[in-house]
Amino acid sequence: MASHESHCRGDAPATRKPAFVTTHWSVVLTATGADTTKARAALEHLCRMYWYPIYHFVRRQGYSMHDAQDLTQEFFARLLEKRWIAGADQSRGRFRSFLLMVLKRFLAVEWRRANAQKRAGDRPCVPLPLDTAETRYTREPADTSTPEQAFERQWALTLLESVLRELRLEYERSGKGRLFEVLKPCLMGSRESQPYAMLAASLEMSDGAVKVAVHRLRERYRERLKTEIAHTVATPADVDNEMRHLFHVLSRG
Repeated sequence: MASHESHCRGDAPATRKPAFVTTHWSVVLTATGADTTKARAALEHLCRMYWYPIYHFVRRQGYSMHDAQDLTQEFFARLLEKRWIAGADQSRGRFRSFLLMVLKRFLAVEWRRANAQKRAGDRPCVPLPLDTAETRYTREPADTSTPEQAFERQWALTLLESVLRELRLEYERSGKGRLFEVLKPCLMGSRESQPYAMLAASLEMSDGAVKVAVHRLRERYRERLKTEIAHTVATPADVDNEMRHLFHVLSRG
């Protein structure tokens, strides 16, 4: 239905909010209250951040491509329709840990019921870009991690992709799209792998100007990353620990 079709579109960036003012924990838990505007915005962001890690986890459980697509779609539909997240307790840990627990319960119990009864024609639809899921999945390098570890890694990669996407839009809006594309490797590579002289020649800037631009880009990247992570934890004090955990997860890959 129209009211649900906007929930999980991934093509429009979410409006930025200051860190700690609006978190997934505090806003998503308002889904059972009267003010649904904030809850819907949080759920839209939630779907965009978690749909592929969830699909990846389901595939790692041994389900076929088509079953994994159906399961992922049905899981989000039920997550919204039945407001399962209202049972989340932010004092008990990370939101994604709660989401994974609910997903496991769904796979063990709810899907059998859903598969037996089949979805009614008027059930709310949760549009997800599942047509791209299998392409992404088959491109993933083989690994020996558990499905739970793979879920954590996909969460970390999706979060970083979201931060880079929004940072690119920020630079493009200010007319600095090419500057971002040229300097983006500096966010990931070492100083030696991206010599300023080469970057300066490409951008027709001085070495000093490039050094300043790289510093500013890294600062904005870190600020946006901390803001994004703040959306996934219960308190501001958890942000630094979560950042360390994120990079630890990525280092295991």
